[in-house]
Amino acid sequence: MTTPHEMPTVRLAKRLSEDVPCSRREAELYIEGGWVTVDGVLVEESGARVADNQAVVLLPNATLEEMPPVTILLHKPAGINGGVGSEGKPALACLRPEELFTPENVLPSAVTRFLKRHLIGLTITNPLDTMASGLLVFTQDFRVARKLVDEAKTVEQEFIVEVSGDIAENGLALLNHGLPFNGKPLPPIKVSWQNETRLRFALKNVQPGQIAHMCKMVGLDVVAMKRLRIGRIPMGAMPSGQWRYLQGYERF
Repeated sequence: MTTPHEMPTVRLAKRLSEDVPCSRREAELYIEGGWVTVDGVLVEESGARVADNQAVVLLPNATLEEMPPVTILLHKPAGINGGVGSEGKPALACLRPEELFTPENVLPSAVTRFLKRHLIGLTITNPLDTMASGLLVFTQDFRVARKLVDEAKTVEQEFIVEVSGDIAENGLALLNHGLPFNGKPLPPIKVSWQNETRLRFALKNVQPGQIAHMCKMVGLDVVAMKRLRIGRIPMGAMPSGQWRYLQGYERF
């Protein structure tokens, strides 16, 4: 016997397929696509259980079209693992995507519906040292991953590096060309002074630890480092800890 507190429930997909009506598979796609609410709350799990007295609503603009993959741009704070440790030191905080990417931290963008499925299968394309801050890219899109990972040698990245110490007499020239890393000569890159303690690096296929190593070789210690740009995508004025979706018209 069912007590007053044990209302019978059914799978949300079954309930929706009966209410719309539609096939069970179509109901699952609507739910997983973020088009169904239960008592006004978005539910993305087709296996969720609902009671007869709960209001199940298919949103007016619902579509069965496949959801496009997303790319997320994050302003990573210093001290959070950006996919690699810093000189072998453990990260101060290694956060999972679902902890970083919350609706509260997203900037307004063309993609206004934050869905849990946006956090599935994300790839970090260009790791960033733990001590560094700045632009970090996570993507579900194989085209973006191919561009930024497989074709990394063609994509320029820009860093601002705060340094201390006295640079060697020919240090700036060596930073531009003439230093090795991991036993191999580095290709020419663009390094210039922004002020007395700040250098700008523009380089391709940068490796974790490379910039700190280069600075050390010319007598400088890195105090802080920030990645401002990857390819044609700048971080802009996005506050530390905030993120946004890459918009359809943007290209790396």
